[in-house]
Amino acid sequence: MDALLDLLNSRPLINGEERDALGDPAGGRRWAREHGGEGSLAELALLRQARDALRDVVRGDSPPAALRPLLEGVHQFPETTADGLRWTVEAPPHARLAVEMVLAWDAVEKQLPGRLRPCANDECRLFLLDRSRANRARWCSMAFCGNRAKARRHYERTR
Repeated sequence: MDALLDLLNSRPLINGEERDALGDPAGGRRWAREHGGEGSLAELALLRQARDALRDVVRGDSPPAALRPLLEGVHQFPETTADGLRWTVEAPPHARLAVEMVLAWDAVEKQLPGRLRPCANDECRLFLLDRSRANRARWCSMAFCGNRAKARRHYERTR
């Protein structure tokens, strides 16, 4: 789940300027390797495609069917172990990490429905995974986006 959030948040706006962790080959390779990938150019291209598709699905701009192209050629096989049943995902090596991100999104949707969402700050591109009991988190960071929104509302009320 953390890797999924890292992927969704890999293209933030910092001081009005976009920073893409997957944008340049060296930084993208580092990001992919830190998350269990190989760092090939094909893998980076697929990760960028997965990030954009997942972003649109989480925001509600695209239906989950938009993720289908990322799963082409992917198969899941059951294995019985001493502990029970385990599913093994078989995907081309360059696609494995992107497929894992789509599967992580699916797991979040099933285990924590509605808790993966974009930050409520319109000027922010980040996402959050609300793990609170009340399911009322709105901002990626209370210290940054939450304070700005509250200060803006306070300023509007006192004006």
